[in-house]
Amino acid sequence: MNLKQHIELMLPAIEKELQDQVARLNTSHTRHFHEMLTYHMGWTGEGAGREAAGKRIRPLIVLLATASLGVDWRLSLPAAAAVELVHNFSLVHDDVQDNSEKRRGRPTVWTKWGVPMAINVGDAMFVISYQAVMDLSRTHPAESVVKTASILHEACLNLTRGQYLDMSYEERNDLGLEDYWPMVGGKTSALLSACTHIGALLGNAGEEEQEAYRQFGYHLGLAFQVQDDILGIWGDEALTGKSTASDLVEGKNSLPVLYALGRQGKFAERWKQGPITPAEVKTVAALLEEEGGRAYAEEISEKETQVALKYLGEVNVQGAAGESMLELANMLLKRNQ
Repeated sequence: MNLKQHIELMLPAIEKELQDQVARLNTSHTRHFHEMLTYHMGWTGEGAGREAAGKRIRPLIVLLATASLGVDWRLSLPAAAAVELVHNFSLVHDDVQDNSEKRRGRPTVWTKWGVPMAINVGDAMFVISYQAVMDLSRTHPAESVVKTASILHEACLNLTRGQYLDMSYEERNDLGLEDYWPMVGGKTSALLSACTHIGALLGNAGEEEQEAYRQFGYHLGLAFQVQDDILGIWGDEALTGKSTASDLVEGKNSLPVLYALGRQGKFAERWKQGPITPAEVKTVAALLEEEGGRAYAEEISEKETQVALKYLGEVNVQGAAGESMLELANMLLKRNQ
């Protein structure tokens, strides 16, 4: 069974588990509230469907990690739903904090129902994610459930750390490359490492194997975030579903930007003069590329990819699921080997 076949098998089960978890709000008094969640999850509203829902990468990683250790992946479905709900809670709040009007090619929750409602939608997803973790108690010992909850709690705290740094960095122009890694370690790597860690835990891996899986997810997250930084400046809006202008216009201190600031060239001179206007984006992006920002980011992404794959090579992954997890990592990082 290859990755495509694993996805075709696992994705319907993931969607059903997510829908069952979110259905906690599908009551007579909160039906419209429930619809707000189902809209964000990509199930309802104009443009609903696979593209609006996203790729469900994080729950797939949880299930593949469990299966790669020879354990039935279906037993990890509540945990897979939990991490996806945490991810989506963070997206709803990010859209508010970043003033983003589009997500996956559709209007964001706050643009449709206002900021207060969007905050409540995110809060609901956050709470339901922990209810989902508790559902593991039906099939797993209490110790495993508690540890899963602890891993997810720590990841969520790190998400807030990373988001704090991301937002606070927007007000500064004195940052260096060393300031970048604590931010993305929280914003992106924290949850991906939780996915591989939880999947390994529920797959009955030993402590050393769990740590190797965790490190694999962590460095996969770093490489993934650097690629996202590249797409945030030079990506195709039609493919990403969000404006590529926003990262420069909003003053995001992404890896390409911090690299170019360190060179103290024309890009740094313009950056320190004040906000980039939408009309300047193409010119500034071209200048950033000329000064090596894109090439440097691509090099770092490749290095982190190699570290991630090294850790994956240290664990005793089994059969087709292990191969699919490697294939998924390569797909995420646009690698062919």
